[in-house]
Amino acid sequence: MDASMDDDRAVGTPVLRRLNTAAVLRAVRAQAPEPVRLAELVRLTGLTRPTVGQAVDDLVDAGWLQQHDPDAEPRQVGRPAVRVSLRDRAAPVLGLDVGPHTVSAGIDDLAARRLATVHRSVDRGDADRLLAVVDDAITRVLREAGLDADEIAGVVVATPGIVDPGSGRILLAPSVPGWTSVNLSDHLRGRFGCPVQVENDANLAALAVAGERTGAGTLLAVQWGERLGAGVVIGGVLHRGTGAAGEIGFIRPPGRVPDTGDGRGPLERTIGAEAIAEQARLAAREHPGSPLHDGPPDAAAVFAAAAAGDATARRVVDEVAATFAQAIAPAVLVLDPDAVVIGGGVAHAGPVLLTAITRRLAELTLSPPAVEFSGLAEDTVLTGALRLALDEVWRRLTV
Repeated sequence: MDASMDDDRAVGTPVLRRLNTAAVLRAVRAQAPEPVRLAELVRLTGLTRPTVGQAVDDLVDAGWLQQHDPDAEPRQVGRPAVRVSLRDRAAPVLGLDVGPHTVSAGIDDLAARRLATVHRSVDRGDADRLLAVVDDAITRVLREAGLDADEIAGVVVATPGIVDPGSGRILLAPSVPGWTSVNLSDHLRGRFGCPVQVENDANLAALAVAGERTGAGTLLAVQWGERLGAGVVIGGVLHRGTGAAGEIGFIRPPGRVPDTGDGRGPLERTIGAEAIAEQARLAAREHPGSPLHDGPPDAAAVFAAAAAGDATARRVVDEVAATFAQAIAPAVLVLDPDAVVIGGGVAHAGPVLLTAITRRLAELTLSPPAVEFSGLAEDTVLTGALRLALDEVWRRLTV
């Protein structure tokens, strides 16, 4: 039944009016950033035209929607159609990707339009130094967007390590010494008058990747650079477990893995970006003819040499793919995901790694999932932080 009761009642009770307004706002969001006609909103919401008109008026008055000049429409017979869209720069949200080497900050408005992005390098140091870079990145991105802190409607921070989902406290962060002693949530709440949420970076990467795909399904999204982490999204919902779901870097691959004392997990120490380069250096000693022997390679150089056909580099890539497939095969067998999507620096490796992982995983699983690289690459985590912040703002608006 139409929540507005009938055409003669423009609003109904306050509860119905709020429900109708939320329905119209959701419909406008679904069409964003394109403007939408009132007649189309009637069709999308199932509400009567007077009810939609009242909801639109309320949302325009509240600053959530903007009307477009009917004169901009092509010439037509009869009264020009009214079109509305989410107001430019309404309810901006701030996302942060805090890593041991780089802090990225971005601001999106309610229609997910990017207003500003900044990246700040981090000198290797302690938690206090990292926190200072976070504060600087926030100041710069606000200035670039032309906003004050009190105009921000929501903040989501991505951090490496294990995060308590209830309190937002960082429980374990080996890559940033002293980071667990920082109450990041409280620090930022002192600057912003809006909700602040702290989340594991791989979980936010998973949300970003899931948002780029059609259909719900099950997704295993892997962040792979110097460190390895993963997020699990089932039916469009992030699976956190008790807070440590997806910590694949701590899987122990076959064989002895020396403990380097830097807090990295066994899998990270075996096939993280630095470990891939080290494997290539050792292999090149045995094969002076390899281009990897000419200088200290990084992971990107290893993948490039393998793509160019160097046999030594190809063997290294195949060993890396085999170790990765062995590590995640149990998770694939348990979850039966639609896809394994790889983001982070290793996402630039190209087909040579993707083909090797796909082949190795097919040997170890009953129903091999699609294996893909994320098109978002290094921006995946920041995109996920902004997406979660916007989802939270929308939840508050439409509940």
